[in-house]
Amino acid sequence: MGLHRRTALGMLVATPIFGAGEVFARPVPAPSGQRLAEAARSQVGVTKSYDPSYRAIPYPNGDVLRSTGVCADVLIRAARDAWRADLQQLIHEDMTRDFDAYPSKRAWGLKGPDSNIDHRRVLNVETYLTRQRAQLAVAPPKAAGDRFDEPRPGDILTWRVWGGRPHIGVVSEGPEGVRVVHNIGWGAKEEPLWMFKLHTAVGHYRWRA
Repeated sequence: MGLHRRTALGMLVATPIFGAGEVFARPVPAPSGQRLAEAARSQVGVTKSYDPSYRAIPYPNGDVLRSTGVCADVLIRAARDAWRADLQQLIHEDMTRDFDAYPSKRAWGLKGPDSNIDHRRVLNVETYLTRQRAQLAVAPPKAAGDRFDEPRPGDILTWRVWGGRPHIGVVSEGPEGVRVVHNIGWGAKEEPLWMFKLHTAVGHYRWRA
């Protein structure tokens, strides 16, 4: 067999051909952070209200109706949709191993983990992400809520809003013209980061489950 014929056969084996003259490349998966960003963005127009009421939900993969929820539910649902990562189970298991590492006892007077609510509380999510070494930086005291260092799609940001209330969102676009998906009371919204400037920046996380 001549050199040219061997080369031609090798090209035929290496290249998938689906019909005469049609060659299709395999799709390249979106980066992990981009998948989380897209999963968060997909909640806009679906989650239309905010409801912080305590609910008994299944475990694992439990959820309230997607038409409502709290700010942490944006991240919880995005992680499940993008990565099949269940923060309800991950946080519950970590709290079971080391309950005292979490603020549930001092903040809410709990005596042990509660899989219905623990993962839906921002303070617990911050603790879990920090324990997973996902924290990129600690914001300076009273830093403006738009002062994060180059947030990228899929990054997780936390704030203290009115009266020191914890809040969380997922970066959907960045590092220029940064936008965030969050639910602060009117359902899942995608808004520019500068709208948070009157709040206080707290945590910047890059978690890849």
